[in-house]
Amino acid sequence: MKLFLDSADAKEIREYADCGLVDGVTTNPSLAAKTGRDYVELLEEIAGFLPAGSVSAEVLATDFDGMMTQGRRFGKIGKNIAVKVPLTMDGLKACRKLRDEGLDVNVTLCFSAVQAMMAAKAGATFISPFIGRVDDIGEDGMGLVRDIRAIYDNYGFTTQILAASIRSVSHVRESALAGADVATLPVSIFKSLLNHPLTDKGLAAFLADAKKAGVEIRGT
Repeated sequence: MKLFLDSADAKEIREYADCGLVDGVTTNPSLAAKTGRDYVELLEEIAGFLPAGSVSAEVLATDFDGMMTQGRRFGKIGKNIAVKVPLTMDGLKACRKLRDEGLDVNVTLCFSAVQAMMAAKAGATFISPFIGRVDDIGEDGMGLVRDIRAIYDNYGFTTQILAASIRSVSHVRESALAGADVATLPVSIFKSLLNHPLTDKGLAAFLADAKKAGVEIRGT
């Protein structure tokens, strides 16, 4: 499963991208506003140091013409940009048109498997089911991912399932087990993926044993 960072902090993204574990970024104007930077300039910087990764750039427009204008502007930034559009009729119309023009598209704000099917029929590169928000209304976010996976597999849709609104490490594990192609994570959760108390305990024991035995590793 690919791992994306859900962030607009260029310094933070670069730090973790350098480790080779980050496959892309999802961002939006709200996240960018928290940095105090121009949204397009920020996208250009992030796309520049993630040339092999996908960078989802969300439009602000809600009408077809506006989404097309903004999507084409984002597309000029680089081939690794995926234009993020809402799951509305105008959004899906823009999705089809942008895909016909060779741009990747991330259809966001998905809350049902039928919505995901419609996005796939419109040619979406990614579909973003919001797991945490589905859980918030008493429904099953992971069940949604499993349902989308089943539908896509039944009909050979190539749209990638991008699990969004991730709230915990357990969400990441369950998304992988449910067959999501991608999970987009806040940096705090990304950092937690490597944590386990037994890892820390085992490392401490190894180091203590080495010190007790006087083991050294000398350079050449």
